[in-house]
Amino acid sequence: MKETATVKIFLAEGDPASVRTAEISNWTGKALAGPRSQLDLLLKRDEAGKPGIYFLTGINPETGKQRVYIGEAEVVRSRIKNHLDRDFWKTIIFFVSKDENLTKAHIKYLEGKLIEMTREADRFELENTNSSGSHLPESDTADMNVFLAKVDQLLPVLGQDFLKPITMFTVSPKNSDMLTCKIKGVKATGSSTKNGFLVLKDSQAVLNERLSVKKYPYPSILRSQLISEGVLTQKSDKLVFTKDYEFSSPSAAASVIHGGHASGLREWKDVNGVSLKELEKKDMTDNAMDSNEE
Repeated sequence: MKETATVKIFLAEGDPASVRTAEISNWTGKALAGPRSQLDLLLKRDEAGKPGIYFLTGINPETGKQRVYIGEAEVVRSRIKNHLDRDFWKTIIFFVSKDENLTKAHIKYLEGKLIEMTREADRFELENTNSSGSHLPESDTADMNVFLAKVDQLLPVLGQDFLKPITMFTVSPKNSDMLTCKIKGVKATGSSTKNGFLVLKDSQAVLNERLSVKKYPYPSILRSQLISEGVLTQKSDKLVFTKDYEFSSPSAAASVIHGGHASGLREWKDVNGVSLKELEKKDMTDNAMDSNEE
């Protein structure tokens, strides 16, 4: 379990979609984030003249997948200017130290670890996969691992989750939290997660898509992407998941399985046939009753 933390967000331009800073109480690090369209405002700040680590995030136009570039720089401002020819990225986040105690060895160590963590999480494509890393004295390694933990806490607050491992179930599919989605002789199994909805390996999806995808093509685009990535493969007259896969929502998962638009809240059901929508209502009712009793 991660330690609790108090996070302070400052909207430098008064707009939550613009330049913002983030700090954690009793930590010497500081994060700055903003859209590429306001890069000039970010790079004018004093923090951009310090050593640090940075993340450039966006969508790979060739695959449609989220992509991230992870780098380190002795002067963040100077290094970022060298990435203007990379057109995939739309947002930037960088971390520096308020007490200026980050050395070249420190930031190279952080870069190596962050690339490794992102690769293991397997949520985003990595624009750069190689890092020389750095060997540090034992005390410095401990300090930088604390820095990494704070970076891991702050990134989701700033809208980025590429370090979060995809939820993996270590329990039997008979677990009471498991839900199923059925249509035309195919069956998929999965469960809600903090980040969306996880469909388990060996789940099935229909082979042929509905005519509605011509008007609402998102399910077809997503299915094609999953097939090209090897997540879905054809077996006989069905598509089968070759591994666990986390979708952004229950409806995205159900739509892939149905081959066209579908409401995940209605289509995912427990062993008693109760829909996810009804289960969520019950949970809210139960929680309200517990609160009243307290």
